[in-house]
Amino acid sequence: MESALQEQETTLQEARILGVRVHRVCMAEALGRIEQLIQGSEPSLVITADANAILIALEDAEFRELMETAPLVTADGAGLTWAGRRLRQPFPERVSGVDLVEQLTRLSHEKGYRLYFLGAAPGVAERAAQNLLHKYPDAQIVGVQHGYFQPTDEPALIAQIAAVRPDVLLVGMGMPRQEKWAWQHRHALSVPVMIGVGGSFDVYGGVVKRAPYWVQRIGCEWLWRLLQDPRKIKKVRNLPRFAWQVWQAK
Repeated sequence: MESALQEQETTLQEARILGVRVHRVCMAEALGRIEQLIQGSEPSLVITADANAILIALEDAEFRELMETAPLVTADGAGLTWAGRRLRQPFPERVSGVDLVEQLTRLSHEKGYRLYFLGAAPGVAERAAQNLLHKYPDAQIVGVQHGYFQPTDEPALIAQIAAVRPDVLLVGMGMPRQEKWAWQHRHALSVPVMIGVGGSFDVYGGVVKRAPYWVQRIGCEWLWRLLQDPRKIKKVRNLPRFAWQVWQAK
């Protein structure tokens, strides 16, 4: 990545959660960094990290390297914000993939940034795009593709993404697959900013109803999501292990 961007990166405060690097940024700072990265000449990866991301990084050297070198890693999840407070490295606020999707669509509406939605089940990302365009009609969503493609489909998909020249590629294929896939194909994709956004398209596509604001504020959105989708139990099972490791680390 460009040296200028590397210099800019040092201005962001960092936390070390179980030794893994996460930036201590608010939403406005995160959006500002993403806008900087859009102007860069090299592809950049943005990671929205929750407690599960920290545990993955501790066991997966490839993903740990992405966490350590990405120009922006945000705190997405009540577990991570709690860990920041516990370790006396508090995050100013949660900056989630779900919220980034809407905020970037808003910026696209205002400034013309070109977005591409990749991920979720067939039809879901399309509905997400339609719903967001209803709220932000001038947003430039230049392409949509579900995440259930086969390896043999990748060359055509990558070529199609490159052809429409998005400024930001939003990838919702689950962590760490989405980050590894985007970084592996970064040069062929030729997109300035790639962001893993997990199940965000399910929210905007109407598959999953987001928790009420008060539930988000008290840090229980994870429980709301579990009640709606029991398949997330694996991630929830990791929370006690994460909490125990953080508790011991203080």
